[in-house]
Amino acid sequence: MIIKSIDIHNFRNYSHLNLNLDKNINIIYGNNGQGKTNILESIYVLAFTKSHRSYIDNNLIKNNEPSAVLKGTILNEFSYNLEIVLNKTNKKVKVDNKNVEKLSSYINKMNVIIFSSEDLDLIKGNPSLRRKYINLELSQLSINYYNALNDFTKLLKIRNEYLKKIFDKEVVDLNYFSILTDYFVNKSVFIYQMRNKFVQKLNNICPEIYESISKLKGFNIKYKPSIKLEKFDKDYIKEKLTNALSENFEKEVKLKTTIYGPHRDDFEFCLEDNNLKDFGSQGQQKMAVLTLKLSEIEIFKDYKKTSPIILLDDVFSDLDNNKKNNLLKHIDNNMQIIITTTDLDSVDPRILEKAKLIKINNGQIVEEEV
Repeated sequence: MIIKSIDIHNFRNYSHLNLNLDKNINIIYGNNGQGKTNILESIYVLAFTKSHRSYIDNNLIKNNEPSAVLKGTILNEFSYNLEIVLNKTNKKVKVDNKNVEKLSSYINKMNVIIFSSEDLDLIKGNPSLRRKYINLELSQLSINYYNALNDFTKLLKIRNEYLKKIFDKEVVDLNYFSILTDYFVNKSVFIYQMRNKFVQKLNNICPEIYESISKLKGFNIKYKPSIKLEKFDKDYIKEKLTNALSENFEKEVKLKTTIYGPHRDDFEFCLEDNNLKDFGSQGQQKMAVLTLKLSEIEIFKDYKKTSPIILLDDVFSDLDNNKKNNLLKHIDNNMQIIITTTDLDSVDPRILEKAKLIKINNGQIVEEEV
């Protein structure tokens, strides 16, 4: 899979930019603050309909403009055009100029994996960041997961509203609340199973990659559901979650929120049994995130039968030569890679020889060289 071109209107610092990309290696370079990262972000938003850097869509729209528009031509088994329009109050997506009403019909049209400076937040940040990340990756892989997650989010919101009403001693239909809880549990079971399966697949790949990059053994990712699960059998999970919700009903009413379910899960990055969030150096944490992303590439290639588009946002400047070389060993030459950097000297000369070079200054292409 590749993105052949992207057309940007009123996005971040860009009024208009049309960029044609090479099917293999592209290097976007220039000083800090010129808009290099914004190009990668625009590609990410085109794929996911949301940014990896901002929760608020309005932040993506250029100052004093009513909307931002992103268009991209994607080549996979065949060619198609994607478009997203970000307004102040909503967003619209199109495939081949036709409106798409359901995001589930759009979200996996373009597969992207990004390496960026924000990645360390996956380890250092709070559990919601890790859940968000896993949700995004699984949604690219599985429409069923994306749909189940949307249903779960709606059910969670309604269930919490009922808990608040019960706390406020409003008259509610407890039979409906029980049915609502059953639906909530059923969606939760599927999400638990999919997350566990994904982590298992990562752990089949991660240890070897981490060792090859850092020379350290024992790396693994631990899935930490909000309820203790010794196995991930459907009936077993359903029983455990149902019991947890039933036994803690009064506590939930008091807190006016649902305290057990996938929305409370966490994931740990570990060396042996040591959580790198608490016991790892910054270097070990960086290698953990790189390992996660590299492992995902293999999962995407296996599951989707195509390579995702790889976005590397100023990654090379943080790595010594050995780690750069070890990283590059795991990135297939047949993948499309888009790299940003402030310093071409930080990029391996072998990559520079093959790359299309794009110089950016103040939101404009000032030099383009193949």
